[in-house]
Amino acid sequence: MKRKFEVVWSETAENDLIDIIEYISRDNQFNALKIFRKIKNKANGLNLSPQRGRIVPELQEQGITQYRELIVSHWRLMYRVAEKNIYIVSLLDARQNVEDILLKRLTK
Repeated sequence: MKRKFEVVWSETAENDLIDIIEYISRDNQFNALKIFRKIKNKANGLNLSPQRGRIVPELQEQGITQYRELIVSHWRLMYRVAEKNIYIVSLLDARQNVEDILLKRLTK
């Protein structure tokens, strides 16, 4: 039987998700709900295979390899695995300058 991990959202990642869904819902509430479910399902799916995401390339270039990501439409769902938990740390728009945002958030 596969080891099951618990998916834990950080406050930052939860706020990222809320901001995204609120923004989309201004134009289309149905689409916002659809995207919300898609993102949550991708995150929850990590509980059985947390290593399936790639190492975040911008961080890997800086020697930081403990963060992984899944691409969900236009967003990068970033997380790290620690013991029996998967910590969702950020949900960022892939069209933005992700490197600057990540380095600022992760080096605080």
